[in-house]
Amino acid sequence: MSQVNRSRLRVETAAALASEMSADTFGDFSLSVYETGRLVRHAPSLGGHARRVRFLVDELRGNDSWGPPPEYRIVPTLSATEALLSTIRQRTVSTISRDDLVRAVERGLNSLFEWFETRGNIPLPDTVAVELVVPGLVGEINAHLDADVPEMAAWRGRRLACPAGMDDGLLGVLRGAVVEGQALPMKLAHTVEVFGDAVRGARFVEPVAGVVGCSPAATAVWLGDAEVRAGRHSSVRYLDDVQARGGGPVPTAAPLPVFERAWVLSTLAGVGLTPPDSREFARGLHAAFGEHGVAGGAGLPPDADDTAAAVTALARLGSPRSPDCLWSYEESDGHFACFPDERTPSSSTNAHVLQAFGSCLTAELPGRSRYEHAMARLTDWLCGCQEPDGSWRDKWHASPYYATACAVLALCEHGGDRAVGALRKAVLWVLDTQRVDGSWGCWAGTGEETAYAVQILSRVRVTDADGAVDRAIARAHPTLSRVDQPHIPMWHDKDLYTPFRIVRAERLAALCLAEANPRVVEHLARPNVGRATGKEH
Repeated sequence: MSQVNRSRLRVETAAALASEMSADTFGDFSLSVYETGRLVRHAPSLGGHARRVRFLVDELRGNDSWGPPPEYRIVPTLSATEALLSTIRQRTVSTISRDDLVRAVERGLNSLFEWFETRGNIPLPDTVAVELVVPGLVGEINAHLDADVPEMAAWRGRRLACPAGMDDGLLGVLRGAVVEGQALPMKLAHTVEVFGDAVRGARFVEPVAGVVGCSPAATAVWLGDAEVRAGRHSSVRYLDDVQARGGGPVPTAAPLPVFERAWVLSTLAGVGLTPPDSREFARGLHAAFGEHGVAGGAGLPPDADDTAAAVTALARLGSPRSPDCLWSYEESDGHFACFPDERTPSSSTNAHVLQAFGSCLTAELPGRSRYEHAMARLTDWLCGCQEPDGSWRDKWHASPYYATACAVLALCEHGGDRAVGALRKAVLWVLDTQRVDGSWGCWAGTGEETAYAVQILSRVRVTDADGAVDRAIARAHPTLSRVDQPHIPMWHDKDLYTPFRIVRAERLAALCLAEANPRVVEHLARPNVGRATGKEH
């Protein structure tokens, strides 16, 4: 394919992606075993129940667990196992063999007991509210095993123990507060399902257009199955809509239009692929701002990550706004919290704040010196977070390639001389971890992680006398161009998920950067460009 045709194809693909996104107010996200399991357990009267149960049975993997590797499988396996145990006890499905249900539960229990007994001292990944979700599900499974269930007689009386460093103390305190009618922080709205029946109808919960915390599970548990059967509440219409979109199963969060649009638009505009309807997108993003910025979706509180991404997107779309609202997230040590009282800071959020400040840093910006000082502190903080091998890690994504790309892109644009050493280390790490097929990935080579790696190599200005960087990018091109690759969920929520349009935008951006490099294009013209030349990672 000629360079002209490649460029035309990228422009057309970006326009189609933007048009598709414009017509969808929910966003395009992968289905969630955790979230679907909670609907099976708490809303059996909701349409699509049998399809959700079938989804859970079918998603059971050969290692007797649900979800991606390795410790990330614990939360979805707990949720699916508890939901199927509940289905067996309540007899809510007649179209699926009880033998199939029992076999799936037994496989899940075997996996859970084996993991907790042999690896329970391994810390679980920092997914959303894991310190509440895991103890809550462990307690519910133990309650099932204490009950008289004929099909599960061999398991009666056995008990799961929480992993080391985790117990139900905090969950008990919060449940007690809910029972007493106390209001909880808004950031917990996304996970109120962990409180079970105690949160049903709680007055401190305020649905937004029928949605509680941007979560099908949170909405269903707050509403209760009796209200689902009655079908009159606006939240039932939301649940019907969200389950119908997935054919029964549901994503971990919905709707998330601001999150999706801010990320996609910032990424596309950052490589010159501004969509034709950018003014309409810009108006929508401006309208989403409040005093503390924007929230990613309905029923969520504003946060620094979505706010920073939206500020950057608007600047790149030629419709900038003041980033002043981000000051409310500043911490005393120079980094920015994603939201108030967070347990662990996020490197990607701080990279996005650095990008947002830098994108607005004009001569006319009021308080320019304050922004410049903050950007210097953010640069130092990000460089201080870099791992010894040259990568970054983050609480919002399982892959270090995501966090490293976020940090590198921000530091390239706005880190100045103080970031040079960190950027060089990052490039060496990326070069050293390329797989023999030209891809990158922490568990397996993926198009998503390859896109992050190519963006890193394309953005950092390093001396490439032997052509190693250009060859690495050219070897990655076949992976980036392949449209039929399966997605491995790697983004953190209550379990892992894939934001499909965001990933498509990242791959498109990487292709544009690769194809804008004439030395890479020369490599692409040669036969066997994707042939293995590196080591297996």
